[in-house]
Amino acid sequence: MKFLDVKTDYAFKRVFGSTSSIPLLTSFLNAILDYTGEQTIVDLTILDPYLVPKLQGMKDSYVDVRAKLANGSSVIIEMQVLNVKGFEQRILYNAAKEYSSQLQSGQNYKLLNPVIAITFTDFVMFEDINHYQSSFVLQEKTQFIQYSDDIELVFIELPKFTKAEQELVDIKDKWLYFVKNAGQLHYIPDALQEPCITEALSMVNEAGMSREELELQHRRHDFIWLQQGSLELAEAKGKQEGIEIGKQEGIELGKHAEKLEIARNMLNKGLEVALIAQLTGLTPDDINALR
Repeated sequence: MKFLDVKTDYAFKRVFGSTSSIPLLTSFLNAILDYTGEQTIVDLTILDPYLVPKLQGMKDSYVDVRAKLANGSSVIIEMQVLNVKGFEQRILYNAAKEYSSQLQSGQNYKLLNPVIAITFTDFVMFEDINHYQSSFVLQEKTQFIQYSDDIELVFIELPKFTKAEQELVDIKDKWLYFVKNAGQLHYIPDALQEPCITEALSMVNEAGMSREELELQHRRHDFIWLQQGSLELAEAKGKQEGIEIGKQEGIELGKHAEKLEIARNMLNKGLEVALIAQLTGLTPDDINALR
């Protein structure tokens, strides 16, 4: 068996954003948001359902699924596979736009419903946070009093989720393992034998897909791989240029320090500042500072 990489547009939306995805997305969101008891999501509507196998252009490196919960809250889910410039601002912009677009002119602000923006990243986003999931809301800076949770930004950094198959404990572990590792599986592990997850795996099983569907997935995967390679090359080039600049700056600093030491010795021997400046190339201010 071979499964699609769920971290790509086609596979992610095939599982969570198509017309038949409501039970899967409901289970997925309850797990990711740790919803239980009265807070459990029992119903939702997928907005702008993804019609497979249609695939838009390849200019974007992220995917999104939009849903509205039975309590009126909106959920935006994105999978960001490339750490591109402006990514953080776009997440906040999309959440704010979803929130503000609920009202027509003249409507009461009390009609506004919460927006939850869930973003999966295939790279480490917050170096100072050890846990794979973080959540942000508006709050006071010094006393951390919460102003509002109407806009909540949830980030899940997949590289930080490191559990192996035998370490999966609950449905949340299993969904995250599925999202991160589906493209590397060749069978359905015992640990993933949950009805929703086995159904999700069947939806991305290459054996049940047409040649056109597989071609769309492979093209998208190759595009992302090439983009990632370009970013890594640019980063490596930038680091090398920084090293070269650093070497040159180090040489210049060394020369300057040597001149200062010579000037200090000349001062100790009673030479005039003007003469020292002429002999060393230092400025009179540099030499006077040595006094």
